[in-house]
Amino acid sequence: MKQVRFLMVGGFLGAGKTTLLAKAAERLAARGKRVGLITNDQATHLVDTAILAETGSPVQEVSGGCFCCRFQDLVAAADGLIRQSDPDIVIGEPVGSCTDLSATVLQPLKQLYGELFRLASFSVLVDPSRLREALADGAASQFPDSVLYIFRKQIEEADLIVINKCDTLSPAGLAELEAMARRHCPDTPVLALSALRGDGLDAWLGRMAADRP
Repeated sequence: MKQVRFLMVGGFLGAGKTTLLAKAAERLAARGKRVGLITNDQATHLVDTAILAETGSPVQEVSGGCFCCRFQDLVAAADGLIRQSDPDIVIGEPVGSCTDLSATVLQPLKQLYGELFRLASFSVLVDPSRLREALADGAASQFPDSVLYIFRKQIEEADLIVINKCDTLSPAGLAELEAMARRHCPDTPVLALSALRGDGLDAWLGRMAADRP
């Protein structure tokens, strides 16, 4: 049985996940890869679904709860993509407020459906300003501590921390953020890219071609 590469891109609201998925789908399709996309939110009729459909890749939607709460719906969505278009790669975009995705989604996929899916590293995409608010000593934040806690938990469970919007940063500013991320998660690799411009996209896709550690 063919194994489908499964990527999941987590991250807080506004990190740029939908833009990254759209650019990745277009880049992979240009290389002759068939891609399927899965969106997720508490609501229905997602704007992200409509945006990603414009890439030309098939899109399935898991609504009414996060991937962890609707795990079987996620599996059904992936199965629907496989039946619909026989993708080489499926990319899932979980809701921005979700944590513990490794334990509740990726490990069950590996244990229960390992013959079907080959898991890539779990990327967590971060917005530079949110990263600074959450990790810099004495930084002011518009978010309460409970929200910053969710943000920190998300990056702590990442296999790869991806700093997005690097085109908005100076080299010194980017180096500062990379150092913050490494201090907080010393064993987790950090990668910078611009989903909007495509800078660093190939490097990220190269990492996603490898199995999850």
